[in-house]
Amino acid sequence: MQTSFAPELIADPAMKSSESVIRKCVHCGFCTATCPTYVLLGDELDSPRGRIYLMKDMLENERAPTAEVVKHIDRCLSCLSCMTTCPSGVNYMHLVDHARAYIHENYKRPRTERMYRALLAFVLPHRGRFRLALRLSALARPFMPAMRKVAALRPLMAMLDLAPASLAAMPSSQPSPAPVRKGRVVMLQGCAEPALRPHFRQAAVRLLNRCGYDVTFAAGEGCCGALVHHMGREHDAQDAARRNVDAWTREIEGQGLDAIIVTTSGCGTTIKDYGFLLREDPAYAAKAAKVSALAQDISEFLDSVGLPPRAGTAPGLTVAYHAACSLQHGQKVTEAPKRLLAAAGFTVRTPAEAHLCCGSAGTYNILQPEIAGQLGDRKVANIERLAPHVIAAGNIGCAMQIGQRTATPVVHTVELLDWATGGPVPQALA
Repeated sequence: MQTSFAPELIADPAMKSSESVIRKCVHCGFCTATCPTYVLLGDELDSPRGRIYLMKDMLENERAPTAEVVKHIDRCLSCLSCMTTCPSGVNYMHLVDHARAYIHENYKRPRTERMYRALLAFVLPHRGRFRLALRLSALARPFMPAMRKVAALRPLMAMLDLAPASLAAMPSSQPSPAPVRKGRVVMLQGCAEPALRPHFRQAAVRLLNRCGYDVTFAAGEGCCGALVHHMGREHDAQDAARRNVDAWTREIEGQGLDAIIVTTSGCGTTIKDYGFLLREDPAYAAKAAKVSALAQDISEFLDSVGLPPRAGTAPGLTVAYHAACSLQHGQKVTEAPKRLLAAAGFTVRTPAEAHLCCGSAGTYNILQPEIAGQLGDRKVANIERLAPHVIAAGNIGCAMQIGQRTATPVVHTVELLDWATGGPVPQALA
């Protein structure tokens, strides 16, 4: 795609990056076939190609974002399916992230939107605040039928629908030594996952210990920054990245690390991009690149080191494997989870349209509940056609989005692997 960015614009590293991304687009339209919003809405402006045209015009001409442009950029899930499909190597992720940061700086949203976005940025990245919000959500449940009638409260209703009826105890943050030590890893503690599904981490720690790896949690670590980054709050995301780079660098330079393990694939995609996010920071660029190189999804790491022996007979269950977009498209980890589940004795099936997003996408199912709901229903319909005993996913957002639409138990992939190699029955199956 031909561009005409002014030289003074190209002097800005973000603009230079976006200009190089745009130039790679050849208008082929392959991305439209795999874009969830285009599949649903059929609007060219709700396809990656259409959004690239909008972003090019806005950035190249330094235009003030219009409500129409913002609407179509907001509708993007950042599922990155287009990047898997694109034959030209267009890094749509970096482009849309820059466009969102530009919109955040140059567009004044309606007051209600600003309020919800500020609330999400204040609560979700902080484990304590998020857990308190989940507890307080119980107070609103009696009023939810009346609140659903108010259009302005739809994002709030989406938040309340995702809140569990009860909360399990937060998992321990104490280091966990392996019986026979082969190495040492640090595990991302996360924000939403330990509050909503603490047993995911517990299963991961047990399994890693069984594989011979000490598991530790880095002091000073916080949210990975993905949630605020996808809302255009780039400076907040960079601050989160710096904090984590500092925390993990202390571990690297201390006792050393074999890997930084992530059990929430949405976080993993962002952490693996820290090198790009902090590329212009001379104090952090090299350290961030090192952290990104060490980051691995739990399934990716287990696939490389191998599972411990199976404990007893195979469970013999049919598992519908849901490939989270952040894992299959963002990190290109596609076969490892299925290979591990099969090796553990499960029958693994993949639903139709596995490349399409379930609609969770960080805060998307809160800020765009109608589209997210349609995608969630479509995803669950495809999964239930497989008649599985259990659904496995590698991302907390996907587990919540799918779980609220089906009676079939939804677990993290690592829970099944832990069970098959000597751990307890997953809580959802117990």
